[in-house]
Amino acid sequence: MRIKQLSIHFLLFIFLVPFVVAQQSDPIPVKTSDLLKIQQISNLTLSPDGEHIVYVVRSIEGGDNGYRYVNQLWTIKADGSAEPRQLTSHTDGASNPSWHPDSERIIFSRNQKIFEIYRTGGEAYPILDPGYSVSNGSYSPDGSLLLFSRSFSWWDMIAENDNQFPNWDLEKPGITPQVFDAEANPDGNIDEIRAWLQNNERENSPAVLNRLSFQGELNLNPNRSVNHWFLYDVSDESITQITHGFHSFGGATWNIDGNSIFFNGNTDDDINPDRNLTSRVYKYDLITGTLNRFIEVDGYRTNNAVPSSDGSMIAFSAFDLSERGYNQQEIGIMNVQSGEISILGSEIDRGFSNLKWSPNDNLLYAVAPTNGGFPLYALDVNTGEIDRLTDLETGVRDYTPTAHGFMMVRTSINNPFELYTSPPNAQTFTAVSNHNYSWLQNRIISKPSQYIFENDGLEIGYWVMEPANRVSGQSYPVVLQIHGGPSAMWGPGEASMWHEFQLFASQGFGVVYSNPRGSGGYGYEFQRANHQDWGDGPMRDVLGSLDGALANYSWMDENRLTVTGGSYGGYLVAYVVAMDHRFSAAAAQRGVYDLITFLGEGNAWRLIPDRFDGFPWEDGIYEILKRESPMTFAHQITTPLMILHGDNDLRTGVSQSEMLYRTLKILERDVEYIRYPQAGHDLSRIGNPHHRMDRLLRMIEFMKRYVH
Repeated sequence: MRIKQLSIHFLLFIFLVPFVVAQQSDPIPVKTSDLLKIQQISNLTLSPDGEHIVYVVRSIEGGDNGYRYVNQLWTIKADGSAEPRQLTSHTDGASNPSWHPDSERIIFSRNQKIFEIYRTGGEAYPILDPGYSVSNGSYSPDGSLLLFSRSFSWWDMIAENDNQFPNWDLEKPGITPQVFDAEANPDGNIDEIRAWLQNNERENSPAVLNRLSFQGELNLNPNRSVNHWFLYDVSDESITQITHGFHSFGGATWNIDGNSIFFNGNTDDDINPDRNLTSRVYKYDLITGTLNRFIEVDGYRTNNAVPSSDGSMIAFSAFDLSERGYNQQEIGIMNVQSGEISILGSEIDRGFSNLKWSPNDNLLYAVAPTNGGFPLYALDVNTGEIDRLTDLETGVRDYTPTAHGFMMVRTSINNPFELYTSPPNAQTFTAVSNHNYSWLQNRIISKPSQYIFENDGLEIGYWVMEPANRVSGQSYPVVLQIHGGPSAMWGPGEASMWHEFQLFASQGFGVVYSNPRGSGGYGYEFQRANHQDWGDGPMRDVLGSLDGALANYSWMDENRLTVTGGSYGGYLVAYVVAMDHRFSAAAAQRGVYDLITFLGEGNAWRLIPDRFDGFPWEDGIYEILKRESPMTFAHQITTPLMILHGDNDLRTGVSQSEMLYRTLKILERDVEYIRYPQAGHDLSRIGNPHHRMDRLLRMIEFMKRYVH
């Protein structure tokens, strides 16, 4: 096994300090409750005059078990020359900001209404409250029209369409769906009985399932909902619906001339939308009042149209659907005059997103996970060349080009979320906010060291973090962290694990994490390297990372090893401890442990055909799924295991954990099962903050029972 260390060189960070930061003389390790201090920054939106930026700050408020997330709007000068200023403070928060063309007013969503507030402050006031829930407001370039969206329930859509159903097959067996207008009577004739049953179905009592995609994230979705768009005329206050029918539309963007609007959607009538994963860009013409397909590429999903400043080019996201599990999202550009479309980015072999034009339209920017970092790339639209602008040790969470260069939200080892300005070459960064900087000045931050080793011809990247306040000559336990996906990617620029890694280090653990085969951010071949091999190959990658770390660090105690991971990481934890018995304790979180039953109980079931080439009833697939399922080997697990899952997790299915727990309980193994009420798959990222802290401490406490 060949191992090489990669030194992490951080680019120059210049901190503007217009604020006074109180510091204690003795820094302390990161605390569990520091989770409540982290402020997340997103939705950077540049004003039309280029002088100001509005953005969203997400904070955790409350106490005890009454914590809640609140979004508020902040503003800052685009050149970073003044401190950011909080614009909203209402307890109900604010989201989805958008500028008025005069650059003096900002609209946003609150309580299913659209509000407006002046950039200079004052009270926000509702400008659109039509009596139903609305969101996603944006002004036309001349400010005369306000675009907004409304979500319709399935039965509302039936009523809107005069009790007619869509043309595609609703897959209700043995009967053609219709609205039964007979008198509802459980003791009547068959039409009256059907009317009575239909009324119950409308109330979701009971849920009647005919859909293929019947699971959401937290609840069953027996019926589709549909998102449609409307225009509000500011002068006469009239409202006009501009998209219709049983098709849902999203991603609305005004064209530069204000005469058209782009949407993402799919209006195919010949196939049920649950079976159709295609989308394309549509264009609504305000002059003719027509909606037509605009950007369509055979075999690709196209969405997120972004017009250049003169409207001559339209950038968009393009994804080749031929291998949904492994292809990398590319960049599309349409020449509006000629209609010619170019698909670019395949030579970089990374997945691009968050497309934005430079002020002069010569460059198109995008972010792509790359080798553990989330750098910003620049595409030269004249030559087609793509250059990486920022480093691989940090992450660009959001950004906006300005006349001065960039304003960015960046993640680094020292700070998970902060605002920075940068010149056009993005080689230096100046911190211009203090959302997390002040409280972090009094924390001991464990810094990762990166290594690479070769396994089966693949280069596997991994990182090692020392325990906080490590004392020379003492030995420490180690936690091996495994990411989910399986095509997620971890690295120093990844924000969601920042607090968890630092907390384990503060509790006296060394931390090892890696990107095994199948991870995103390393290209098509690497991501496909776990095809029909979720267990053995990735296991050898993560264990090889641990072996490399043990060989390099004498303070690591090889007799006090622990392992944890979530989602696919939970799967791999169970697989690893069934095959390798070196670990003192383990924690498997919200995992999938039986791939055959996963087909029916998780909304991520398409991972089965996408990653294993078929279904259990097809030749050879049952045997592969059984071979790759940790449940097949659960009887071999002797490592003390904590299993964690959320009650309402419909992505992986809570029964997966129940099966693993009961198996180990029957076998009288050391096992503990933790269930979080009203929690979903994203518990660790956006769940109840009280539960998030509980989850972290339960894992740490459980591991310390066995590594004391």
